[in-house]
Amino acid sequence: MSTWLAVDTATEACSVAIAIDGAIRERFEPMQREHTRRLLPMVEAVLAEAGKSIAQIDGIACGIGPGSFAGLRIGLGVVKGLALARDLPVVGVSSLAMLAQRALHDPAVAQVAAVIDARMSEVYFGAYGRDGAGLATALLADRVCPPDQVPALPAGAWTGVGTGWGRYADVLRAGVKTGLAAVDGAALPHAAEALVLGMPALAAGRGQSADTLAPAYLRDRVALTLEEQAGRRR
Repeated sequence: MSTWLAVDTATEACSVAIAIDGAIRERFEPMQREHTRRLLPMVEAVLAEAGKSIAQIDGIACGIGPGSFAGLRIGLGVVKGLALARDLPVVGVSSLAMLAQRALHDPAVAQVAAVIDARMSEVYFGAYGRDGAGLATALLADRVCPPDQVPALPAGAWTGVGTGWGRYADVLRAGVKTGLAAVDGAALPHAAEALVLGMPALAAGRGQSADTLAPAYLRDRVALTLEEQAGRRR
């Protein structure tokens, strides 16, 4: 029986999940700037609920973004600390793929446009379909761009999820150039989906050393210059 842990702190939510022989339980809390204080207690709580100790974990899946720079550093730091102390394998999972996977649990959903509000008048954008195992698979490369520069989506029925839709729905609809069956503009990544996507690699022995785990920022700046801020106010 394998026991896997997952952590996600990439957005304005903090979540921890555990899978025991494939059965998943999760703690998920929306929050602002409380990740540092809440993450380890949530790990301890979900382990206690499952009747497990950290010594019984076989590997860890971690949300690696894109998302908040500060949030990602917190999550990756905790995961690296837990994994390196016990020589556990880890696997990084895209925040956009996690959003898509949650939507794809609905069999009526075939393709998902996952969009996270990236601040600075930009969005993180990913387009996903379902592979033969029912897992989210990228149809277009994840990217960061202004909402009016998202790519047109391939033909077919699409569902939109993520906070980018909550903020820029009209602009995004024009950019993707296709109709949407439904939109959830409040959706956030969940650690449970990091497990769904990460467990196959962990179970197959394809995890990586925590030393090599890195965030997928997609951009290398956390703020606009004063000149850029002034230009966007014009």
